[in-house]
Amino acid sequence: MKIEATITAPPSIPALARHARELDELGYDSILVPEAGHDPFLPQMILAEHTRRARIGTGIAISFPRSPFVTAQMAWDLQRFSGGRFVLGLGTQVKGHNERRYSTPWPSPPGPRLREYILCMKAIFRHFSTGEKPDFKGEHYQFTLCNSFFNPGPIEGVDTVPIHVAAVNQYNCRLAGELGDGVRMHPLNTPAYIRDVIRPAVAEGAARAGRDIGAVEFAINPFFITGRTEEEFEESKRLIRKHISFYAATRTYSAVMEHHGWGGIGEELVKLSQANRWEEMPALVSDEMLDTFAIMGLHDELPAKLAARYSGLVTTVNVVFGPPYAELQERQRRQFVDLGRVLPALKQVA
Repeated sequence: MKIEATITAPPSIPALARHARELDELGYDSILVPEAGHDPFLPQMILAEHTRRARIGTGIAISFPRSPFVTAQMAWDLQRFSGGRFVLGLGTQVKGHNERRYSTPWPSPPGPRLREYILCMKAIFRHFSTGEKPDFKGEHYQFTLCNSFFNPGPIEGVDTVPIHVAAVNQYNCRLAGELGDGVRMHPLNTPAYIRDVIRPAVAEGAARAGRDIGAVEFAINPFFITGRTEEEFEESKRLIRKHISFYAATRTYSAVMEHHGWGGIGEELVKLSQANRWEEMPALVSDEMLDTFAIMGLHDELPAKLAARYSGLVTTVNVVFGPPYAELQERQRRQFVDLGRVLPALKQVA
């Protein structure tokens, strides 16, 4: 079982470097940066310089605002500078954010476009690695021109960049099985949904491509409700209840709510969010929903609870250092870093 850390960009280069070294030394297998208020690629150079063992990567980067070549070029450079430790996590985001935040067109359903995007990037990586003639022509993307001046050239011992696909619904799960090296699951997730929906869809995609599902990494990013005192535990519960209400108000994630019979609550949350009544939304997240979506326990209880819930379903557990825990971390930042000494026990008990 791999243990990963996702970190939001700290306020300075020295702080980012220090945090990266700490996580690497604690034994985390990967250190990821999300696209959440900051660019996910820029910090990677600092991570590459100040880590020696851990993988680094985007967790995740939004694909469509960047062309396949732009993304592939950054990923190839980071793969070179990290000594082959870079992993490219890609997702689509939803239509509203693409159009209204990223100023990016949304001409067609995202799944088939992401599939073509990945195929185009794979062609670019082959060109970089082997000099293969650019000859990819798709409906949305093409790669048919790149002379030697613009080819960064091969990386010794490396022929590509691993791609992890962010997935909630079945199309992207099948896509991860067909073309991806991993599937990155949304925090609004449950063991039942992974077992009943995600894993079968990934297996279907892998079978379609003649691949073994064992070649696909299954990475969860679960909500943790934890603390070392009752006060910290209740504050953690309040923050996660709020965060679950935010995610469940997005129709793209409605399949998870519907799978557990909470489709009606999801619709209510959508309506409240559309009316900007955000403060009313957490009240709709029941204790039963908290227990279903989050892992709750004291720090030393988490490894056993993780193993009991996800053993046999996933290969990687991601721990978020940053939102939605930012408020707690101001008071107990060291305790969350110390969690890294507890979670690796999962490698033995899972």
